[in-house]
Amino acid sequence: MSVAMDPAAPLPTVVLEPIVRLALAEDLGRAGDVTSQATIAADASARWIIRARKPGVVAGLDAAALALHLVDPQARLEIVAGDGSAVEAGAAIAYVSGAARSLLTAERTMLNFIGQLSGVATLTRTFVQAVAGTGARIADTRKTHPGMRALQKRAVRLGGGSSHRFGLDDAILIKDNHVAAAGGVAAALERARAFAGHLMAIEVEVDSLSQLDEALPFNPTCVMLDNFTLDGLRTAVARAKGRTVLEASGGVSLATVAAIAATGVDVISVGALTHSAPCLDVGLDAG
Repeated sequence: MSVAMDPAAPLPTVVLEPIVRLALAEDLGRAGDVTSQATIAADASARWIIRARKPGVVAGLDAAALALHLVDPQARLEIVAGDGSAVEAGAAIAYVSGAARSLLTAERTMLNFIGQLSGVATLTRTFVQAVAGTGARIADTRKTHPGMRALQKRAVRLGGGSSHRFGLDDAILIKDNHVAAAGGVAAALERARAFAGHLMAIEVEVDSLSQLDEALPFNPTCVMLDNFTLDGLRTAVARAKGRTVLEASGGVSLATVAAIAATGVDVISVGALTHSAPCLDVGLDAG
């Protein structure tokens, strides 16, 4: 049995299709699926089931469906548990039907997308549940697999998390090396304020309470508190007094996230959501 969640908006085809085509091309190589060509009759058909072999949150069905369609527009994917659904071990996620050769050719690419992205959604849901009731939001970072950022960030949203910036161009994030190169927090923020348009967010990373004090007069959109102790986070929340969004970052784990959330920070960013999420075990079963 599955429990549906409100899904994130599907990715536009213009974003999704190049990623899926690249994955298929990587698998098909120069000659296509020679095993299926050699062993399966051209007119053989099948209807098989994609199952979760462990509990988790489903994601990646849009990519899987497109992969199947690109291999064979006549093949069908019938979704049982949609993106964002929580499923138990053994639960049906979808049925695939059509030419047996086509299903086998698309199988690994489909399962790779579903497994990897469901893993991201599942880990995100676990973090979100760990901070439930605190008011803190769990956010991803740019620590994504190359080429997979849009898909992974959508999976985070399906797991109940929120997204940090997508790239270098959609917000100003002044990190420690920017601060060092600019000559300090104040100098970096002064330049950022002069550069930014009225709709561009400005965030600055600080690693001490003195740097926080230096940043607050510039009214940044957000301050990232990097590797602060719990006492340091509580003090930072008291000093900021709601004047800016406070984001805790660095060394966050399932063992520590609840205590971090309890300090009163607004956002907790977790790179592990995308760079270290284990794949959800899913498989294609005959019958």
